[in-house]
Amino acid sequence: MIVASFIFFMALFLGIGLYAYLHSHHSHRDYLLASQKTSPWLAGLSAGATSNSGYMFTGLIGFSYLVGLPSIWLVLGMIVGDFVASSFIHRRLRAVTAVGQAETYAGILSHWNGTDFRMYRHLAGFVSLIFLSTYAAAQLVAGGKALHVLFGWEEFVGILIGAGIVASYCWAGGIRASIWTDALQSIVMMVAMLMLLVVALDSVGGISAAWAALDAVSPTHMNLIPSDLEAGSLGPLLFGLGWVVAGFCVVGQPHIMVRFMTLDRPENTNKARAYYYAWSLLFGLVANAVGLLTRILLPPDVVFDAELALPTVALDLLPGVLVGVVIAGMFAATLSTADSLILSCAANLTDDFAPEDRLPLFIVKGGTLLMTLVALAIALSGDQSVFTLVILAWSMMGAAFAPLITVYALGGRPNQSLAIAMLVSAVACVVLWQMTPELALYFKGLLGFIVGLAVYLIGSRLGLTLRKSDAVEATNPTVYRD
Repeated sequence: MIVASFIFFMALFLGIGLYAYLHSHHSHRDYLLASQKTSPWLAGLSAGATSNSGYMFTGLIGFSYLVGLPSIWLVLGMIVGDFVASSFIHRRLRAVTAVGQAETYAGILSHWNGTDFRMYRHLAGFVSLIFLSTYAAAQLVAGGKALHVLFGWEEFVGILIGAGIVASYCWAGGIRASIWTDALQSIVMMVAMLMLLVVALDSVGGISAAWAALDAVSPTHMNLIPSDLEAGSLGPLLFGLGWVVAGFCVVGQPHIMVRFMTLDRPENTNKARAYYYAWSLLFGLVANAVGLLTRILLPPDVVFDAELALPTVALDLLPGVLVGVVIAGMFAATLSTADSLILSCAANLTDDFAPEDRLPLFIVKGGTLLMTLVALAIALSGDQSVFTLVILAWSMMGAAFAPLITVYALGGRPNQSLAIAMLVSAVACVVLWQMTPELALYFKGLLGFIVGLAVYLIGSRLGLTLRKSDAVEATNPTVYRD
C-alpha cells in the first residue's frame, strides 16, 4: 500500500505537468513566463510550494529536532521579512516584466530603468547558475533521503527518480507545468504535514503532555533564545533579525519571484500574496510543531539522521497508505522547488548569456535538460546536509539580488558599475560569513544584504547613478507607485 499510494501521487504530478504541454503556445515567452496569464491562486500556491521546499520536510524538521523552540524564529522571521518586502516590490516587478523584453530575473534587473546592463546581466546570470543549481541539487538529495527511509533504497535512486520526473514535465510544459504541478503539490504537502501533526500529538498524549516532555529535554530546549546565545547580548537580536532578513531575501530568489512575474495582471498581485502567505504561515507553523514532536518520538539515544526524522516517525505511527501520502508530500516538496530552480537555471543559461537575438525554443528546452544533469551531478557528488546547502544558496541569492531590487522599487537608479559593486560586495560578505564558524547560528546573508544597501548609498553619494540621458524609461510612472 505504501508503494501504491506513493506511485499514484507521482503519476498524478507527472500527468498534470505533461498535460500543461497541451496548453502551451510553443513560444519562448510562454515557456519561461506562461504568457503572463497565470491566475492569482495558482501563482500564490505555486510560490508557497516553491518557497517551502524539501528542506521543510528534512532540514527544518532536523533543525527543530536539534534546536527546539528557537527554531520557530526561522518560520516567523522569514514570513515577516517576506511580507514586508512583497508589500512594495512584487507589483512593481510584475509591471516592469510586462513592458520589458527580458524574461529572466537577471534580465529584468539589468533592464529595469530601460537600460541594458549587459555586464551585470552576465555576472548575475553566472551567480544564479552556480547557486540555483546547488539549491536544486539539495532538493534532489532531500527526495533521495525520503525514499531511502521508505524503501531502503540507496539515496541515489531517489535522486534519479526526482530528476527524471522534473526533467520530463519541465521540458514539455515549461513554467506553466511547474506552476500547475506546484499547486497540486502544495495541497499534498499540507495534507501530509497536518496529518502527521494530529497523529503525533495523539501519540504523545496531547498538547500539554507534549510541552512537558519537550521542556524536560533540557533547561533551554523550549526557551525562545537558543542555548548557544547569551541572553542580554546582541546575539538573540542578530539571530531574530537574521531570519527576518532571510525572509526579505525572498525577493532575491529568481525561482520564487518568477511566479509573480507570470501573473495575469499587476492588479492581482495582492490576491496572489494572500494565497501565498496564508498557505506559507500555516504550513511553516505545522512543520515546526511536527519537528518539535519528533524529539519526543525519537529520543537522542536512537541513532539516526535528524533530517530523516519525519519519514522515520511516519513509518512508526501511520498505516501503509498514509505513509505513502507523507512520503509523496516530502517528494512533492522537493519537486516543487527543483523544477522551478532548473527552469530558472535554463533561462539563465540560454537568455542571460545569449546573443541579442533570442535562441530557438528547442535550445531553451535543451538547456532545461542540461541543467537537470548539472543538478543531478552535484546531488550525487555532495555530502552536506540539505539544510546547509539550502541556507547557503538562499543566503547567496538573497544577498546578491535583494538589495538591488529593493533600491529599484524605491525609485533608485544605480548605474551598471554601482549595480555590479552591490552584487560583488554582498557575495563576498556571504563567503566570509560562511568561513567564520562563530557565526554559524545566524543567517549567512545578513551582512551581505546590509553591505549591498550600504554600497548603493555610498555610490549614490559619489554620483554613480543614472542621468535621464543614460536610459530610456521603459515604463510609465505607475510602475513605480501603487
